[in-house]
Amino acid sequence: MQDGKHVILFLDDDPDLLYAMRLILEKAGYVAVTANSAEEGLRAYKKSDPDLVLVDLMMEEVDAGTSFVKELKALGNRAPIYMLSSVGDNLNLSTDYAELGLSGVFQKPLDNDMLLSILAAKLKSK
Repeated sequence: MQDGKHVILFLDDDPDLLYAMRLILEKAGYVAVTANSAEEGLRAYKKSDPDLVLVDLMMEEVDAGTSFVKELKALGNRAPIYMLSSVGDNLNLSTDYAELGLSGVFQKPLDNDMLLSILAAKLKSK
């Protein structure tokens, strides 16, 4: 937490989505930390100690999101992690997200109300 607000780290290589998500999260009362690559995300993670992480599956490389999540696991991450995917439901058949340590997967385009209600519920239990 930072100034009594939950910190959410959001990684995506789409600058428009980063900007929009920052606005959505901050309007909902969160501190939004954004990064446009897995490398930048790791630096931001270490610096901000987020309460929750949202990460795009495919960023600068096809599996950059998955690699990022594995790095967080190796660092002993305890924050819930949600992956964002535009690939579709077939992705769930080829990847075991529970094994990666994910709390869930959101399909793009995001439903902002649903996202915020899930984040609020997850952070309330934290």
